[in-house]
Amino acid sequence: MGIFSKPQEKDELMAVFNIDSSSVGGALFLARSSGIPKIIFSETVSLPIKEKVDAESFLSGTIQALESVAGRIYGTGLGAPSRIFCVLSSPWYASQTRTINYKKNTPFIFTEKLADELIQKEIKLFGEEHLLKYSDGNNAVRPIELKNIKTILNGYESSDPIGQKTKELEMIIFISMSGEQMLSRIEDTISKYFKFETIKFSSFAMTSFTVVRDMYKKEENFLLVDIGGEVTEIFMVKKNVLRESISYPLGRNFLARGISAKLGCTIDEANSLLSLFKDSHAEASVAKKLELIIKDLKTEWLKNFQESLAHLSKDISIPAVIFIVVDKEVAELFRDIIKSEQFSQYTLAESKFEITVMDTKLLHNLASFGEEAARDAFLIMDSVYITRYLVYPAMAGRA
Repeated sequence: MGIFSKPQEKDELMAVFNIDSSSVGGALFLARSSGIPKIIFSETVSLPIKEKVDAESFLSGTIQALESVAGRIYGTGLGAPSRIFCVLSSPWYASQTRTINYKKNTPFIFTEKLADELIQKEIKLFGEEHLLKYSDGNNAVRPIELKNIKTILNGYESSDPIGQKTKELEMIIFISMSGEQMLSRIEDTISKYFKFETIKFSSFAMTSFTVVRDMYKKEENFLLVDIGGEVTEIFMVKKNVLRESISYPLGRNFLARGISAKLGCTIDEANSLLSLFKDSHAEASVAKKLELIIKDLKTEWLKNFQESLAHLSKDISIPAVIFIVVDKEVAELFRDIIKSEQFSQYTLAESKFEITVMDTKLLHNLASFGEEAARDAFLIMDSVYITRYLVYPAMAGRA
């Protein structure tokens, strides 16, 4: 190797766990300096759908699924990961983009100490604002993620602000946090199978936003819709900044519960009927009943979607470009629901909605796969984000 040659960085074996409101997924992958991870093994365990969501049983069921996935990964004997990551979806975290404004009459130098003091103050404020939502008096909250999205000095964005002199400072930061009880149980469960110093937690909001932004560089404004099992979360991106978010407690499981209640069948039977219906395999008489039921359920979900868009918009227009992240089994169904939306498209949006589903086919070229790795859109996005932004951050500028 010549004296001017750069040493080749070694591939690192990583583990990532993705926890949302309908399943727990996990993967072993090689983080590569090329920015293209290789997923060598993956496993996903779906959570059973209950007639009613009880907080304690929901948490316990999620932890049981996590233990199953962790045990399965450990049992492969493919090696011990050097680092462990965990990506949380709603309702397991809260996030917010916050703007810090700091002005002085005389010029001052922007330092790391000043930035840290201002950011810590915002983290404290955010924690206090959301304490009631995430605490029952016995459960504290823990910040899990902080991203400095943009720093503006005297009205101009600066990519290297440290040491610069200014009179006006604006920092746009993204903060996410989660309940201490949930985080501790995740750590305790994974520690049964793997040794680690710390688990790096991230939000699926930041993970999916970053991957979509890098894939569609020309789209500065868009909506990102994450449809989980129990929750639908909508993020609005303006000028490549994750600005606002809103959620409502109707996810894909809402459909199965609705069918179960209307037909008097079990949740499992309702899920099977839904699958048959969307694939046009249901008997004619059953299909006719399902069509009416699903039409009503679609209307209710869409009403909540419309109300959420109206709340997000305030005095600004809603982006017309929409990216959906949802389980592949119901992706087209929800795509059609949003596509059928008309009110907000013509009163709030910039133009008619353009909808893209972030599925495995679309994401396929972002990673390579081993023989034992199932294609999973959530785990692909997780491994790409971790590789490019957490393991090899130099890749971020080339992503």
